Amino acid sequence: MAEYLGERESGVERLRWAVRSWQLTAAMWTRAAMAYRASFALMLVANVLITSLDFVVVVLMFQHTDRLGGWTLPELGLLYGTSAFALGTADLLVGSVDSLGERIRAGTLDVMLIRPAPALSQVCAERFSLRRLGRPAQATAVLAWSVSAVRVDWTWDRVLLLAALLVSGTVIFSALFIGGATLQFWWGEAKELQNSFTYGGATLLHYPPTVFAKELVAGVTFGLPLAFVNWLPLLHILGKPDPLGLPAAFQFASPLAAAGSVLVAGVAWRAGLRAYRGAGN
Repeated sequence: MAEYLGERESGVERLRWAVRSWQLTAAMWTRAAMAYRASFALMLVANVLITSLDFVVVVLMFQHTDRLGGWTLPELGLLYGTSAFALGTADLLVGSVDSLGERIRAGTLDVMLIRPAPALSQVCAERFSLRRLGRPAQATAVLAWSVSAVRVDWTWDRVLLLAALLVSGTVIFSALFIGGATLQFWWGEAKELQNSFTYGGATLLHYPPTVFAKELVAGVTFGLPLAFVNWLPLLHILGKPDPLGLPAAFQFASPLAAAGSVLVAGVAWRAGLRAYRGAGN
């Protein structure tokens, strides 16, 4: 028992140090960015405007129809807001991991491996940029409008489920960022493949599952867990039927899907580090 408690305490301490390492690295890059405040402000505004174009496309669609796949504009706003918030927050926290392939090719990953800090924390916080706040900030505005405009009885279970899906969705996208990046240990040009899972997946989730083939919906439910980011929880919140006819428990399983995603991403990262042989080898 004492040995188990010791291992558990050691694991907690390693997690704390990993988080602390990420914070220190992110703070260093933030201080560097704040040295040019006007540039930072312009980049942030530009980021908000560019990401807003995605929702403008959705709004333009509703100039010619009042429903898309049986969903109204405020309901699509919930889809857009939740997926964009989860993706944007994950991108802010760990999005820099997609540069792993460049570090492997340049040999600079070796420098991180010899530092007294977890390599994953360093890679995720590398070139941390607060301008990435633009996407989650814009998504929050859309989400706030959608919550006020959609016709839903906001009972306590729906409110808690909305909060849970935002957290779980962020964790799922973070795991996809990290898990996809580990492919670059074996395949250096896998960055675009990773982006198809993350940015492409978020775009998919902007639209209701009823407009896609059931095979695709099943694939992002039982393959990549993208449906747990917002599709399945929002079916309960909005009282929509499940196109796959899954048990109702799936609509509350986003935290479990997030935990499973983290486990898979962690195993993939450890396997990638074991396979890495250093620059030139």
